[in-house]
Amino acid sequence: MEDFNISTILAFGFAIAVVITILKTARIVPQRSNFVIERLGKYSRTLDSGFHVLIPFIDKVAYIQTLKEEVIDVDRQACVTKDNIQVGINGVLYIQVIDAYKASYGINDYRYAASQLAQTTMRSVIGQTDLDKTFEERAAINEEVVRALDEAAAPWGIKVLRYEISDIELPASIKDALEQQMRAERERRAAIAKSEGERQAMINVSEGNRQEIINLSEAEKQKQINEAEGRAKEIQLIAVATAEGLRNIASAINEPGGQEAVNLRIAEQYVKEFGKLAKENNTLILPAELSNIGGAVAGLSEVLKKAKQG
Repeated sequence: MEDFNISTILAFGFAIAVVITILKTARIVPQRSNFVIERLGKYSRTLDSGFHVLIPFIDKVAYIQTLKEEVIDVDRQACVTKDNIQVGINGVLYIQVIDAYKASYGINDYRYAASQLAQTTMRSVIGQTDLDKTFEERAAINEEVVRALDEAAAPWGIKVLRYEISDIELPASIKDALEQQMRAERERRAAIAKSEGERQAMINVSEGNRQEIINLSEAEKQKQINEAEGRAKEIQLIAVATAEGLRNIASAINEPGGQEAVNLRIAEQYVKEFGKLAKENNTLILPAELSNIGGAVAGLSEVLKKAKQG
């Protein structure tokens, strides 16, 4: 019975030793990870993702490094600008391990080192920048920090991808001054916009008045042109009608009995006008030839004949 118990214990112990050996011998490396292997305390090799077999009790996994991009929150730090204003700055640092060997043996803690280096670099960059430029040139400041960090972290097997300023805290007095400045700037822009609007409105009104005056003058000009053309046309039509009437009269005179009709018409007009003159005046001067109306008519007829011949 005792022999059976001893055999069971030995078998159980052997099984445990086999399991431990297997665990120390077979290692599976996850994707985007590297295992740094040491053999008898000395660097041996770096294992990439996949299945690997180690020598039990001789090889061991000394460091496990991830190759994924890491985000490190850089604590708030007090920085003094070029114009001697103290500000508090928070940042976010993005890094990636590109060499597991250097990251394991190049520095004790690359995350802490990168964070501290980011703080000191930020203080140096802010010390060369005015307060106003700190807000305006934030992208340039980030690039300067990344350049300095990447250069310093190269021996650690670290690649600095980005650095972003997450927050800038200002003293209360400076914040109040900036708010007043911004308020004054907004009021100035509003005043300029209002004056520009009023100026444009005045220009529009003056342009409208000018155009109205031009339109009225053009209308008056066209009216005068139309009236002048109308009067000219009227005079032309009267002249044409008068000429046509004279031609008709002349033609009628040359026809048989035409001369007698003219003499009769002249006599009638003579008597009619002389009668009007007698009605309108108390004193009447009679021509010596009044008794001889036929002679007067004959004289007028002779005048018409000469005018016709002329």
